[in-house]
Amino acid sequence: QLHLAESGGGSVRPGGSLTLSCEASGFTSAYTAIGWFRQAPGKEREGVSCITSSGTTNYADDVKGRFTITRDDAKQTVYLQMTGLRPEDTATYYCTPVVVIRTCLFSSSRDVWGQGTQVTVSS
Repeated sequence: QLHLAESGGGSVRPGGSLTLSCEASGFTSAYTAIGWFRQAPGKEREGVSCITSSGTTNYADDVKGRFTITRDDAKQTVYLQMTGLRPEDTATYYCTPVVVIRTCLFSSSRDVWGQGTQVTVSS
């Protein structure tokens, strides 16, 4: 059974850093592109970053240069290193397998999501 578990969220001040983890199980995650999404209160869920099985990455414009996505297939885990955090990054962050067409896209391929991890950025 497909299962995703996000962790690593917390509360930080503007300019701070956090690293989120997405642990996958129940499928051949090593061959699957994984994406991070976020949803702030009252807003729609939006794509943040994704990574293909070969390591090709994609980032939303407002996180480029601040966030870095990586994967460790031996641990079946995808990481999202976030630096230079801003109050507008405050949201619940989720991971999910994503569609790949030449590169990974911000579209869930299986509509399976973890429970999310909360990131709060405030002074």
